[in-house]
Amino acid sequence: MNTSTDTASLADTPVLHQRDARGVHTLILNSPKSFNVLSEAVLSELQGQLDVIAADGDARALVIAAEGKAFCAGHDLKQMKANPRLGYYQALFAQCSKMMLSILKLPVPVIARVQGLATAAGCQLVAQCDLAVAVDTARFGVNGIDVGLFCATPSVPLVRNMQPKQAMEMLVTGGFITAAEAQARGLVNRVVPADRLDAAVDELVAAILSKPREAIAAGKDLFYRQRELGIEAAYQLAGQAMACNMMLDVAQEGVQAFIDKRAPAWRQVL
Repeated sequence: MNTSTDTASLADTPVLHQRDARGVHTLILNSPKSFNVLSEAVLSELQGQLDVIAADGDARALVIAAEGKAFCAGHDLKQMKANPRLGYYQALFAQCSKMMLSILKLPVPVIARVQGLATAAGCQLVAQCDLAVAVDTARFGVNGIDVGLFCATPSVPLVRNMQPKQAMEMLVTGGFITAAEAQARGLVNRVVPADRLDAAVDELVAAILSKPREAIAAGKDLFYRQRELGIEAAYQLAGQAMACNMMLDVAQEGVQAFIDKRAPAWRQVL
């Protein structure tokens, strides 16, 4: 991620926010010297920016990226150690969980652009994103157990990305996996060389932009809601979602275009 044009003026900004004319937002973790840890300030900034994106009716996608060698090294352990109070820890993890859930609730796909190490809550951040692209040198771990702290909150999205025994092994041993292993286990979608990272992210973004926003928003909402239900309730919810989706102008136009053997006029409908 190259932000050289504004590095001097934004060096002290923990999270950079960019938006292009297509409605694609990018949030860049910008504390490379501290390995982009999720301090209280960073969590607050991320939450504020996610709230802004949620309110953008023309938003189409969000990319979460980072500067430096690490994508994110998890929570700020020095900050945590300096505040040894149960109330403080409860508030901190509630703050982080709210931010993670805000990613899930965004009506647009969220892509993690992983250029380096992602550990503990940093690995949680990757797992919480809808999609993830990683460089082939990236490593992933939930190694809080190495300091006596089981990564309970990271385990929530982790076990929803990979099989339970694979997730449990990482959680109880603190062991790291490679980018290739992360892809094989379902944590990331694509693994590429560093010089292909931006292109791979752009390919996913372009594919998303070629589809109607309304259908993607409804689909993302349904995808996560049905996952928590039993199969009968999931089918009931999914059937209702598809029926409502079919009532949208974009679906009516898309089906008619298929019948007519032509490309759908998404722009005219949208």
